[in-house]
Amino acid sequence: MNIIFKNESFRDDYSFKNSIESIRRFPFPFAEDNYMYSVNIEPHVKGNKNSVYEYNFDIDEHYISECNDKRMTLAEDPKRYESLPHMLEAQWDFLELTMNSLSQDYPEYFSLKKNEDEWTWENKLLEIKDTFIFGDSASISMEPFEYMGRQVQGDFVLLDQRNNTLYADAGFVTSQADWSLAFDLGMSWQEWHGPVPQVTELGIMDRALKYLLSLQQSNPVRRLNWTMTIHPRLDTSPENYPFWGADRNKINYSNVGELVYLRVELQTLFRLPKSNCILFAIRCYLINLNEINSFPRWSKRLHRVLKNLHPDLIEYKGLTKFNSTVVSWLSQFDDGEIINKGTEPE
Repeated sequence: MNIIFKNESFRDDYSFKNSIESIRRFPFPFAEDNYMYSVNIEPHVKGNKNSVYEYNFDIDEHYISECNDKRMTLAEDPKRYESLPHMLEAQWDFLELTMNSLSQDYPEYFSLKKNEDEWTWENKLLEIKDTFIFGDSASISMEPFEYMGRQVQGDFVLLDQRNNTLYADAGFVTSQADWSLAFDLGMSWQEWHGPVPQVTELGIMDRALKYLLSLQQSNPVRRLNWTMTIHPRLDTSPENYPFWGADRNKINYSNVGELVYLRVELQTLFRLPKSNCILFAIRCYLINLNEINSFPRWSKRLHRVLKNLHPDLIEYKGLTKFNSTVVSWLSQFDDGEIINKGTEPE
């Protein structure tokens, strides 16, 4: 695999841009013309070559720039990384899973050498090379969860299983869609998902919890979630709302194609072997409306989804101020063609 890595920004001048290859592999989340919140969990099995599902953790052209943005966010707010004391074993589970996965799937960029408990890790892209004793926190420069959380695209939450539920007891969160690790740390599954419209009435989260409590080590699962955001900004946290919230008021018909981004999360869940915790990985992908229109099937389907979206979901996903403008702009590309079920572009 030969990836051409970009030097770009997710703040200030917002120089982020997708190549045509990156657009084509985007995990478009809508298989039908209507959308309602659902569990939509499927096995996280090896996907097609060069797809976002090919490996456990996807590395793409934005890798270096995203890791740089993580570093900046953590420097501004170190509490984007938090771990309760009893989660140390799960931290080492996370380090082992990510190091093994990256070194096996991307050997040209990452390597891991093991001499019993003495491990040497090399990340050529970020110019990191360290030797440490696996399981010995004193031998590594920072906690293992933070160490590898800085080197993998996306956000990560470690869920501890006890009392027949899951607790968000550790997190590395720098690219979240308007939720706060500082607020949610230590919350149960039910508390964490309480704000999602209609999920209690429909029993969606109870079914998802029952499924995850029986998740097996060798059978990770995945799902897609989505929202929309203004500018290609990774850090849309409540803590930094003053820096991005007002952007929702700036959208008009002339700038909507460039400034409004579909923000899709590839959420994967792994049962960790030693701690029995669950890793909840949240990988964010961004694409603006102009880029979506590279494939007319996508722009037509997105128009129909947003046009018919339930008002509760429009409010919950923060689309109230600009959804009508987006729908109006997309309507010019929708000729009413019947589109077969599926998410693939032309």
